Amino acid sequence: MKLCRFNAGRIGIVRDDQVTEVMIGDHSDEAMLALLQGGQMPLASSAVGPLSGVALESPIQRPGKIVAAPVNYRAHIEEMAKNGQAFGHVITDLKKAGMFLKAPSSIVGPSQGIALRFPERRTDHEIELCAVIGTRASKVREQDALACVAGYCLGLDITLRGPEDRSFRKSIDTYTVLGPYVVSADEVSDPQAIDLSIRVNGELRQHTNTSDMVYGVAALISFTSQFYTLQPGDVLMTGTPQGVGPIVDGDLIVAEAPGLGSMSVRVRTAA
Repeated sequence: MKLCRFNAGRIGIVRDDQVTEVMIGDHSDEAMLALLQGGQMPLASSAVGPLSGVALESPIQRPGKIVAAPVNYRAHIEEMAKNGQAFGHVITDLKKAGMFLKAPSSIVGPSQGIALRFPERRTDHEIELCAVIGTRASKVREQDALACVAGYCLGLDITLRGPEDRSFRKSIDTYTVLGPYVVSADEVSDPQAIDLSIRVNGELRQHTNTSDMVYGVAALISFTSQFYTLQPGDVLMTGTPQGVGPIVDGDLIVAEAPGLGSMSVRVRTAA
């Protein structure tokens, strides 16, 4: 099942790029998860139209936490060590550095776009596979970890470069874009076999397969759950591949992955 949130919080099922609104009497993240996992049936449904004709919002809007991997692709580790944008924060081993948290208030959907707070400073795009947690998870074994996932979506981890703490620079309003919809875990046969790509104004910037991760989704969930109890609705961002680059006012970002969809995101200067 593919579920989107659109036009001021409405929930829709996506089939063949057509949206059908589901009436469930509750538009909360909890209701979205219950529907995604088959625990709630819609009271009614109504055809809306093509996906391209709705304003897509983040499918998960108020997670308790966003947990993110600072590095998880070897080529990205190498590029950050070379490009002078790490400001002393070079990480070579995720399990020594640990994960980091992003503020849930940074979440937006594709239609809301990215508002640059500091346009005079370099701000980079980072595409990531995101896992939405469906069941409470604490000290989970790696072999059991994927059973805790309700679904997957694309994420943009927008990053202000500078000397400040990573969580601080990455938690700016609009700097976490989730979408275009969330795909139920049963439709993703292997989260370590997904092609990810991002284009900026038509130029291919990032392109990889999740098989290149240092630590797979299951390993990240298990590792994180040794420190935090993951709750339903929490979002896990699994790290970005090589090819990160700057974005500026007026740019159009297109992030996509087969099976997870494509989302177009505009960049602007914050008012």
